[in-house]
Amino acid sequence: MLRVAVIGSGPSGVYTAQALVQQSAVPDVRVHVLDRLPCPYGLVRYGVAPDHEKIKSLQNSLRTVLEDERITFVGHAEVGTAGLSCARLLDLYHAVVYCVGAATDRRLGIPGEDLPGSWSATDFVSWYSAHPDASGRGFMLGARSAVVIGVGNVAVDVARILARGAHELRATDVPQPALDMLAGSRVREVHMVGRRGPSQAKFTTKELRELGTLPDAAVVVRPEELALDPAYADPGSAVASALPAVNRRNVEVLRAWAAAGGSGGRARRIHVRFFLRPVEVLEEGGRAAGVRFERTVPDGSGGIRGTGTYEDVEAQLVLRSVGYRGAPLAGLPFDPGSGTVPHAGGRVLREGVPSPGEYVAGWIKRGPTGVIGTNRPCAKETVASLLADAPALALRPLVDDPLDALRESGIRPVVWSGWRAIEAAEAALGVSLGRRSVKLHDWAGLLAAAHGGA
Repeated sequence: MLRVAVIGSGPSGVYTAQALVQQSAVPDVRVHVLDRLPCPYGLVRYGVAPDHEKIKSLQNSLRTVLEDERITFVGHAEVGTAGLSCARLLDLYHAVVYCVGAATDRRLGIPGEDLPGSWSATDFVSWYSAHPDASGRGFMLGARSAVVIGVGNVAVDVARILARGAHELRATDVPQPALDMLAGSRVREVHMVGRRGPSQAKFTTKELRELGTLPDAAVVVRPEELALDPAYADPGSAVASALPAVNRRNVEVLRAWAAAGGSGGRARRIHVRFFLRPVEVLEEGGRAAGVRFERTVPDGSGGIRGTGTYEDVEAQLVLRSVGYRGAPLAGLPFDPGSGTVPHAGGRVLREGVPSPGEYVAGWIKRGPTGVIGTNRPCAKETVASLLADAPALALRPLVDDPLDALRESGIRPVVWSGWRAIEAAEAALGVSLGRRSVKLHDWAGLLAAAHGGA
């Protein structure tokens, strides 16, 4: 028997576990999927907006994999601690595959970035998705206007949630404290700002169009900003023709909004801005009060250059959405430049040499790129390397039962029955609030539900 630990229960971890049990080269494989949180699914649970039901339904297919009898979910087990070090894992398993994602966000590196009221979009998404680490944060405190820095799908999600009425989110599983805070929000102006032009924006057209479907919010686009983009100014140019189809569609959506103009008397406005580079988060009374931007223009070589002209945008809530970044895990090598673990075909490299039994998959392997489905081939490549090494790995004797070892080290793992108990508690909470299933949002509530209140 080959015993494998997969660290992380998001898509990359689940697809790795699936590839391990579906292969036939090594007939008897047992997989433990470990996660720091008591809940599985990673960013599918804690990174997908609550009003995106279709994407959230991916949990059903991930559940099917985790319910395979050859796979054991082990939640509330944090790797990298004294009781569960990387070295200890190699005593308990023949192989360990780290699928820990990109747990932090990129920074802007500008003055005022750390002022109260200035946050990463990752923090904000975690809050409205009920991540227990984000419980109790006062994002909306005193905010009348918000700036979202970035023009990718996460930025669109954040802008959309800010511009939605709380009554629209009541039918979702958004945690009750977040719903209550959004219901009391005074934010009426949301600015989503990119430093380059519309043809370079990273959002998908489907996500972008959703902004125009909000019943109480209007989308405002400035034609003069769009016109700075050569691909926008001349749709028939070689520059425009060379764009990927999604970028051309994005430009056309923005063109239609610019032509429509006005707010239509709606309660909120989403301003989609371009060619503005943040240079400072402004302060008033010890808190964020706005963002100073420098106007940029195309430099003729596919990039941008500053013009020395500045614009201040009022905002008591500033959210940076400029990308995820991998974080080092104690005991594993880490490349700070790429934010990934050095590897060759998924094999972890220590000083350039493959480390027996240690592997990576997902964002910690390749960086935060691709869509959810990109994790499948990534996982398969890593599993192929692991299986090629399996004859040598299986020779190493294992004496301890992993779950017993965890408990002896003071860890109280949450297994699949505990996760199902959390689901039942969330369903009951929803009934009590007159809503659908509502996520538990704090560590105490999650662990009490998982362990039956004990």
